[in-house]
Amino acid sequence: MWKQLLSKLPRKSPACGDSGQCSNGTGIQRTSSCGSIPPGRPASAIRRMSSAVFPSSVVAGIEPLVSFKDVPNSEKQNLFVSKLSLCCVVFDFSDPNKSSVEKDIKRQALLDLIEFVESTNARFSEAAIAACSRMCAINLFRAFPPSCRSGSSGGGEGDEEEPMFDPAWCHLQLVYELLLKFIGSSSLDAKVGKKHFDHSFIVKLLNLLDSEDPRERDCLKTILHRVYGKFMVHRPFIRKAVSNIFYQFVFETDRHNGIAELLEVFGSVISGFALPLKEEHKIFLWRVLIPLHKPKSVGVYLQQLTYCVTQFLEKDPKLASSVIIGLLRYWPITNCQKEVMFLSEIEEILESTSQAEFQKCMVPLFRRIAHCITSSHFQVTCPDKSNLISVSVACCSMHLNNPGAIWN
Repeated sequence: MWKQLLSKLPRKSPACGDSGQCSNGTGIQRTSSCGSIPPGRPASAIRRMSSAVFPSSVVAGIEPLVSFKDVPNSEKQNLFVSKLSLCCVVFDFSDPNKSSVEKDIKRQALLDLIEFVESTNARFSEAAIAACSRMCAINLFRAFPPSCRSGSSGGGEGDEEEPMFDPAWCHLQLVYELLLKFIGSSSLDAKVGKKHFDHSFIVKLLNLLDSEDPRERDCLKTILHRVYGKFMVHRPFIRKAVSNIFYQFVFETDRHNGIAELLEVFGSVISGFALPLKEEHKIFLWRVLIPLHKPKSVGVYLQQLTYCVTQFLEKDPKLASSVIIGLLRYWPITNCQKEVMFLSEIEEILESTSQAEFQKCMVPLFRRIAHCITSSHFQVTCPDKSNLISVSVACCSMHLNNPGAIWN
């Protein structure tokens, strides 16, 4: 009977593609090339379709494919939960022709959910919050297949590998968009939401940042920032969990796909730290951000890392000497490409360093510059290829208060 019902349904639908992106105002690029339920289909046919495709337990209570505009306000929360339950069914996207009708039904349900979250002014019930958390967890939290790539990159900014794209993205992006809008909605009570978007949910969300799909990491970056802003009670835990990811990357695996995205989020977090800085935040600088200069792949995320470090110095300029000494501790000896990067970062740090702080690290810094001047590699010593001259002038300017004196 189930096969007979499916055989009567249209089988052909457009496949998901990597092109055809359309902006939706959330920072998430929505793929527009996936199929959808044909317009004009009678409600009775839709009901028969959903009953045939999805188990009866999923659509119990209220028909999930009914439009929100066709039910009274008192039933919209129940319909919201019903549609979320329907979307808990996960499909195999390795074959684009497999379960195409079911995929179209689920996609339309996700679009309806997003539209409802955008337009509703009523408070979400706890049942709706729990159902949304459960649906997102079922669809998003998954084990990634083993990477077929050959080890870590060499550390250069131009060494990025070709991105890997998830074939299920045309559904995943809608789940991410729904999660982003739901967490950011004024209809979500943070006191209730924190119970369902809890520590376990946050840890699994952070684990997804190791995805090889750059589109997924970009969505997660935005969502993590929204979660951090919405649930103040979870902020210390998020900082600790992110620190653990950095520790594991630096001291164990030397491989993670989402370091740049995590640092980009924390650049905004650091800029919001209150003054005077807490000891916890200073420890994050010394034990997390400074050691992140150690991995070979630092060039991939150096821009975001430098921004985080300079944000700390803007908050507390007295940290400059300890930052410079920390960089000297991790200074690359045999990697000239990294050495050029370090010189560039030192130059930027010196711009916000006071003379008193500079004198604390002046001797070891001048010794390191002397080694750079005598380097046998042209990229380190040549002024057209590095910032060595600029760094030297900045140092002498602070020490002698006359940048031209050293050259006379």
